Amino acid sequence: MVRQVADSCGFLRQVNAMAVQYNKKEMLSRGVKDIRLGKGMSVKELIDGMRDVGGFSAQNMIEGIDILGRMTGDKDSYNFFSFTANIVSTGLRGMIADSVKHFDALMTTCGMIDHDLAKAYGGKYSVGSFDVDDTKLHKMNIYRLGNIFIDSKEYGLTVEDYFKEIMADIYKSKDYKREYSPSELLYEFGKRIKDPHSIIRQAYLNNVAIFCPGIVDGAFGTQLAIFSQDNDFKLNLLRDELLLSNISFDHKTTGALMVGGGISKHHTIWWNQFKGGLDYAVYITTASQYDGGLSGARLTEAVSWGKVREKARYATVDGDATIILPVMFSYLNLL
Repeated sequence: MVRQVADSCGFLRQVNAMAVQYNKKEMLSRGVKDIRLGKGMSVKELIDGMRDVGGFSAQNMIEGIDILGRMTGDKDSYNFFSFTANIVSTGLRGMIADSVKHFDALMTTCGMIDHDLAKAYGGKYSVGSFDVDDTKLHKMNIYRLGNIFIDSKEYGLTVEDYFKEIMADIYKSKDYKREYSPSELLYEFGKRIKDPHSIIRQAYLNNVAIFCPGIVDGAFGTQLAIFSQDNDFKLNLLRDELLLSNISFDHKTTGALMVGGGISKHHTIWWNQFKGGLDYAVYITTASQYDGGLSGARLTEAVSWGKVREKARYATVDGDATIILPVMFSYLNLL
């Protein structure tokens, strides 16, 4: 089936010419079905009722849920969950922590570590608004992340204090190694974090690796740089790259759920190209593809690069992850 239709008249003619090749009866064989809402309807009943809803992005979400179910149910598949930091500032953090167990590795940004540590140490994040005078917020020492408000003392200083506490414990331990890859260091942090709702903690408990190729791009990375000035400590970024290379070549089948773009998405698809591409892929995005940026690039574009296999099961879901992920993970946890 044709995956998308552009506004370009020339491309529309091309799409229409392709459609002629299909049998009309076949193309009209799957009818749209109305959703009937019953009292006490479960998440599973709702999702199953949406399978023939059509509904534009809703249909892509259903396809993504099915792919995610197949991917996590495939015991031979090594599965990544890549996501950006912004959703960790929201109440989705605990849900993500609960769902870490479904994956083999996380691919994320330094901001995720910052927010997770801040919240694990008791930092308070507040529901705010997009429509506010940011100059006034600055004078009040309030950071704004979309419609999330964060008192400056609940973020920067909190991350710094918790970092120092945990890093000091790592440094004085008998197993201290002097040189760590990001994934090795985050494993040690997960071992020491007490908050059960922490993503880093749950990754440690479920033996899920955390890869963070941009680990120096945030408060955590800055603290590592400061720590290295006065202590015998080195961060080996390339060790994780070699580990990702081994994962790529050692696993015939791989999959990924990717939320948002940037370095976390690209690093996931980049290393998977060396094994011929992902076999399962679901991408959630709000970005447009028409500026050529990676965040807006649909997965079909990744096929052209060999980062997603030609015969892979894949779906791009356009929409807000704070709406889509709770539905997808709720269904996944029922399987």
